[in-house]
Amino acid sequence: MNQYEIAVLYHPDLEVDLTKAEERVTKIITDNGGKITAADNWGKRKLAYTIKKQEHAVYVFYTVEMPGEGVLKTEATLNITDEVIRYLIVRPDLKKIAKAEAIKADKLKKAAERGDRANDDDKDEEKDEE
Repeated sequence: MNQYEIAVLYHPDLEVDLTKAEERVTKIITDNGGKITAADNWGKRKLAYTIKKQEHAVYVFYTVEMPGEGVLKTEATLNITDEVIRYLIVRPDLKKIAKAEAIKADKLKKAAERGDRANDDDKDEEKDEE
């Protein structure tokens, strides 16, 4: 199974019934062999440009594990789903993500070491003052 990221823009008038729309999209994904590993709701936001006569949309991002043929079926179903005004399915570059996470962890480690050294210097200054 391959990993995919799916960005779904829901119709802005669905804020009350958003859970039903999300359940419907979740069912579409799982029916096509997908497994949702993460979902991130960004809420209602202004669009950069008008889509289907709408100025706003509710943004929801999914991280999904799915076979390749499931993606085609999911796209076909999302195309005819009324609640979804736009979607995008991409396959992330896992090597770049792993490299970015390693760099971030390294920076945090170095910052923590600098913080420890700064704390040690503060303790030395306190001892000198006594």
